[in-house]
Parts: sequence; C-alpha cells; structure tokens
Amino acid sequence: MTTTVARDTIRAPQRAGDRVFSTATVVAGSLILAVLAAVAAFLLLQSLPAFVATPADFNGDAANFWAYVWPLAFGTLWSALLALLIAIPLAIGIALFISHYAPRKLAQGLGYIIDLLAAVPSVVFGLWGIGVLAPLLQPFYTSLVEWFGWIPLFAGPVSGTGRTILTVSIVLAVMVLPIITAICREIFLQTPVLYEEASLALGATRWEMIAMAVLPFGRSGIISASMLGLGRALGETMAVAMVLSPSPQVIFALLTSQNPTTIAANIALNFPEAHGTGVNILLATGLVLFVITLAVNMVARVIINRRKAFSGAN
Repeated sequence: MTTTVARDTIRAPQRAGDRVFSTATVVAGSLILAVLAAVAAFLLLQSLPAFVATPADFNGDAANFWAYVWPLAFGTLWSALLALLIAIPLAIGIALFISHYAPRKLAQGLGYIIDLLAAVPSVVFGLWGIGVLAPLLQPFYTSLVEWFGWIPLFAGPVSGTGRTILTVSIVLAVMVLPIITAICREIFLQTPVLYEEASLALGATRWEMIAMAVLPFGRSGIISASMLGLGRALGETMAVAMVLSPSPQVIFALLTSQNPTTIAANIALNFPEAHGTGVNILLATGLVLFVITLAVNMVARVIINRRKAFSGAN
C-alpha cells in the first residue's frame, strides 16, 4: 500500500520541450491581453480632452462629444446589421450546399472560390461598389421607391448615383461572406454521422435531417461566425469611405442620397486634416468603436455559453 501511494505521488520529470511549449503559450496569451490593455489605455488617455471639448472644436456641428459620436455609432451599427441580415442566410445556404449537397469536386472548387474572397483588399471592394454595383442597383432602387415608398425604409427621393447605405451594406455582406461561410462549413462537416444517419433512418428527408441534426449541432458555431463577420463589418473603413457620401446624421432610409457614415470611415476621412483637439475627438470615436466591438463579442460569448449545452460544436 505504501509503495503504491509513493508511486502515485511521484511525478514524471517534465521534458524540456514541454516546458518551452507551456511557457510559450502562457506568454502568447498574456501578450494578447497586454496589447489589448495597452490599446484601451492609449485610447482612453488620448480621448479625455474630447469629453470636455467645446462646440467650436466640433466645427459647430455638435454641442458636445456625445452628440457628435451618436450619428457615427448609429451608422456603424446600422450598416453592419444590414450586412449581417444579407450575409448570414447566404453564408449558411452556401455552407450547407458545400457540405451536404454538392458533389465533392464541385464542393472543393466552390470552397476555394469563397475563401479567395477573403484575400481581396477592401479598396477593391470599394471600387467595385462605386463602379459596378451602385450603377447596377440604381434603377432597381428607383423601382423600390415607386413600389414601396410608403414604407419609411424605402422612402424617397432615391439617390441618383446608387451610392446608398444599402449599397454599402451589400458590399460589406460580400466582404464578411467568406468568414461566415468558412466557419459554418467546417462546423456542419463536424456533425456526427450517427446523428445524420439516425435522422435518415427514421424517414426524414435530407432537409429535415439538416433541420433536426446539422443546424442544432452548429448553432453555436453559426453565432460565433456571425460575430466574427460583425467585427469585420464594424471596423471596415475603405469600402464605406469610398462608396458613401458622409452625412453625420441618423437616417433610417436606405435609398436616399443622404446616408449615415461610420466611425471608421469618419476617422479615415478626417484624420489627415485633424489637429489639436480634433485628433483627440477622432481617437475618442475610436474608443467608442472599441467599446462597441468589445460589447458585441461579450454578448456573443454569453449567447454561446447559454446554448452550448444544446450543441456539440463546443
């Protein structure tokens, strides 16, 4: 008995490779937290003058910082939400087609094409939005206003160039599509074959099997993918700055020439000419964007933790 206890209490010596790997992982994880804390501290310290700035520092457009940043925060959230409403159904549909419907060769080729979208620079998406998408959609926007102008979202007058918040949202949806699609595809492929075969054996059709087995299994993964896409949409700069004509106001209409702008686009457009307190004001808006992104990720994590008991994706 004594010998057994003694053997159990003796630990095998840790190899040098294990110690190096363990230390490296701890350092890497701590470095991420340190960089995040440093960014937050820098933004907070540089933003303090903006909170006490006078109306003259805002060029007469706002009485205080919160009146200045509110339309920008609204435009950021509004465009990102519209982009997700467009991208999530498309991404789930494409991921399901690749994982459960398409032949293997077609699925591989389509997967590569979708993944390649993530390598396209945002400035290219901006040029595509200006030169191709906006002129293409402008006649359709005119028809939408004629048909559904009684709905506030589609109220006129319609933009003559097609460069609207809806166009920007479509561009953002295309930009976040590969992120959401790739994660959803991998999650759907990890669905236990036993679940799928059991559903089919009970007489379910392929769609019923997907609805009963695949989608519930991947629910947490879909939420995670959507939040990653939302983070990309919230921070996108060049595409929004190139397509939209800035108008710092709260506007829900999707098809007019006056559109809300985003925090990131506002910083990119105004930072080269900013000086003095103007720089602090722009950095303060960056702090607001930082807080919004952090809050979105925290909410997503809470949702995933509440649903993980009903999903095998974690």
